[in-house]
Amino acid sequence: MASASGADPKAAPKQFLSLKGTPILVHSLRAFLAVPEVSNIYVAVRESEKPRIDELLAEYKLGSKISVVTGGDSRQSSVANALSALPSLSDDDIVLVHDAVRPLIDSATIARTIQAIEKHGAAIVGTPAVDTIKQVERTADGALITATIPRELIVHAQTPQGARVPLMRKAFADAAADDFIGTDEASLLERANIPVFVVPGHARNFKVTQPGDLEIAEFYLAG
Repeated sequence: MASASGADPKAAPKQFLSLKGTPILVHSLRAFLAVPEVSNIYVAVRESEKPRIDELLAEYKLGSKISVVTGGDSRQSSVANALSALPSLSDDDIVLVHDAVRPLIDSATIARTIQAIEKHGAAIVGTPAVDTIKQVERTADGALITATIPRELIVHAQTPQGARVPLMRKAFADAAADDFIGTDEASLLERANIPVFVVPGHARNFKVTQPGDLEIAEFYLAG
């Protein structure tokens, strides 16, 4: 697993925020550690954050499965660094990438994603679109609707996103060769003509990005 936090270096890393008295990152790590098929976890962070991560791993006794690697300036470069650290020896090995700030991912969904990759080669977690989706054209006066996209053709991408290790490495290598920057791992896999299966996710597996999101996450945990 690669946990990428790549944007504003001055911002307080959200993965260290407390959720019910426990750092967000720890919630995420525990979900993956609870899945027997997960043999190793790699956390990609800025060099300056490594000591803090080491302290958390020791404090919460998270075990020897977790390694810390240096992240990059973006999600894509952080994941690439983690991919290069994988001791993969088999074409059947699987890699999952998860946003550290999606602390409510559940172990059952992780396991289903692994099963989907075993069957299809690549998969992500996603949820159906609920709202009506409009395609727009940007103008000087704002957005102008150009089409309505049927909701059954849309899913909201979540994480984990994964593939067999050789497929993921190919997708990243192809992107690097063309200086292509994707929005997520699935966008790189799609670009490499690798079919990506969608595993049904949950609304609670959301990304903590705004202050109010912590209150929502605490609500879900309380239930």
